[in-house]
Amino acid sequence: MDKSEARSKSKFLSLVLRHRPETIGIELDESGWVKVETLLDAMQKHRKPISRENLNQVVTTNDKQRFEFSADGHSIRARQGHSLNVDLGYKATRPPEFLVHGTPQQFVASIQATGLKKQQRHHVHLHENKTTAIQAGGRRGKPVLLNILSSKMHAAGHEFFVTENGVWLTDHVPVEFIEFPQ
Repeated sequence: MDKSEARSKSKFLSLVLRHRPETIGIELDESGWVKVETLLDAMQKHRKPISRENLNQVVTTNDKQRFEFSADGHSIRARQGHSLNVDLGYKATRPPEFLVHGTPQQFVASIQATGLKKQQRHHVHLHENKTTAIQAGGRRGKPVLLNILSSKMHAAGHEFFVTENGVWLTDHVPVEFIEFPQ
């Protein structure tokens, strides 16, 4: 499977495992998991075939490590970014002093007015790595990097969670905890 095909499969898996499992007639459990065999069978039936070997390749080579297999390897889920109601089971964690968020330029004025909101997702996504944040913010326009005063936010009672692939999650970032570029 070449990079282009892997990217296409990854995008489709994101759609199915984060937002619309009904696209291929599957259901996720309360924690977002689905049996690998169920997923593979459903993808085949809906003309989106993928082998177990290629699925393994997509999971292990995805640049953002969006997916994970269960410990026994029999189930798969997306690590974050769901618009579906799932309980990912992450434990509240003390964040570093600062985190960053990349956003397209056209959203900065709205964020200055209301802070960062999760919109249709479960959480706002934050990063320790500026490069990753810029990539995320650049998907839909010119990226702007926002500095998040995460330690102060945590001290004020806001909860943070961190995924296995290093994405920090929180429900909302009030504007007073955001440093905007000049």
